Parts: sequence; C-alpha cells; structure tokens
Amino acid sequence: MVSRTPSRRSLGYYLALPFVYGVSLLPFPVLYRLSDVLCFFMFRIFGYRTRVVLANLLSSFPEKTETERRQITSDFYRWFCDLLLESLKTLTMSPLAVRQCVTFEGMEIMREYAARKQSVIVVLGHFGNWELAGARYSQERDLPQLYVIYRPLHDKGFDDLMYRMRTRHGTKLYTMGETSQSMVRDRALVTATAFIADQTPHADRAYWLTFLGQDTPVYYGTEATARKFNYPVVYISIMQRGRGHYCMTAETLVENPSELPAGEITRRHTARLERDIHERPDLWLWTHRRWKHQKPVTTPGEGLTISP
Repeated sequence: MVSRTPSRRSLGYYLALPFVYGVSLLPFPVLYRLSDVLCFFMFRIFGYRTRVVLANLLSSFPEKTETERRQITSDFYRWFCDLLLESLKTLTMSPLAVRQCVTFEGMEIMREYAARKQSVIVVLGHFGNWELAGARYSQERDLPQLYVIYRPLHDKGFDDLMYRMRTRHGTKLYTMGETSQSMVRDRALVTATAFIADQTPHADRAYWLTFLGQDTPVYYGTEATARKFNYPVVYISIMQRGRGHYCMTAETLVENPSELPAGEITRRHTARLERDIHERPDLWLWTHRRWKHQKPVTTPGEGLTISP
C-alpha cells in the first residue's frame, strides 16, 4: 500500500476538475486543435520560460545556428503542449486507444525477465511522453509489474487526480521517500521500478558528469538502488513517430550491476538519454533550469565524461 501525505482539497482543484475531465474527453483531432491554441498563447503571446529554454539550448548546442535553435524551441513548445493535454487524456483513454497511441518494441526483453522471475530497474528521462508510456506498458499482463516513483502533491485533490491518472491502467506507485523500503517489502514480487533520472539534485548530493557538453549534477539513486538489489537496468526510449503516436523501446543497459565500477551505471543511462536528445532535441523538457548549480571543487564524478 502506498503511503501518501494527507492534505486538503483546494478551491483551485474543484474549479479545475471540470476543465481537466472536459479536456480528457475530447476526441484527438479536437484535442490537438486545442493544443495549437495553447501553444500560441504560451509561446507566442506569454513567452512561457522562453529565456530559460533558449539559454539551455544555447549552452547545449552551441554549434547550431540561432535559426536552428529557434526552430527547436518552436517544435518543443508544440510537443510540450501536446504532452500536457495527452497526459490529461490518460484519465479517460481506453486500453485500445493507449495501444493505438504507443507501440512497444523490445517487449520480449521484459517478458524474458518476467519468465525468469527477475525484477528490474527501468530508467528513462523526461523525454517523449512518459505518462502514455507507463499506461502502455501496463496493458501487458505478462511483464514485471510496473512501479513508478512519484512525489506526492501538497493539494490532496490534485494528488488524488495524479494518482488516478497514473494507476488506472494498472501501474502502481512508490512514493519517493519510501522507495527503498517498499522495494525491500516487495522483493518477493517480480517488479519493474521506474526511475526518471534526469531531475536536478542538490549539487552537494549529486554525481557530476558531462552531459550535453556541460558539468551536470545527476541523481545517483538509480545506480545505488540497482546495486543494492543487483537488479538489471533497462532503459526506455520514447520517440514520437507522428503527432499522437509514440514508440517506446526497451533495451538492457546493465545485466549485472555488481560487476561494474562505481559510476558506470549512471554514466550509461545518462549517455543513453543524451543520445535520444541529440536525435530529437524537441522532445526533452527544456523549461527547467537544469544547470543552475555550480560544480563543487571535488566531487565523486570528477573526471567522468559522457559521449553522445
């Protein structure tokens, strides 16, 4: 049972609820028309975080022209608005609709682990549509049970909404602060615990690598957990093949974590995400200040670099 922090439902939740479900019930052609309108206002009118996005792109792709970076920015906002509305759509999508939106390649890898009764660590980034990917994975009943790590929201109403959205297709959740003890409790089960590993940790508690040409703090928790349980590490790539159509692909990055030197698992999954970003830079979440921390003088990750 997932422990969740109790809180009250705000007025904002009750005001937003009809809109949220109204959007989720729209047919896809109408949903994407609404997304275009949202994109116009967010990008063209209000310039939502455009300075952050352009600064991130400049530091990540200095070799590209300004015209190229602005095109990536435009494509990014279109995908970002689609992502927001597609995620709301999962509240009412049928299993068939999920399957039509997302193809799943490399499924046999996960089936083999399930047949061996081997639990795994799944690692991915804020790339493609991770909400739809989780729903698609959970349509398959002969794979390791998917558990996604999440941070409970302070507002009980919105927390309940996100919980429903992420679990209605069969995915289960671990709260961030209880992941390790929950995994120990569930060790007898065959699970796939998903870490979205490209969030920004505090500089003093991070593993530092060169990512997109910059000193970058990376969470070490994915590697630490894989080593603690000696679970194979599987990377999930989520590429957009067309508007509203994604292809998620599973590949084993590490079979035996205990055999690798410290830092190697982190290096591998960070490098694999970087490869995806170079292929489709518009599908990564550029609105966050990823590089707001300065690298300390001495760090565990000193000297390690990531190649695309």
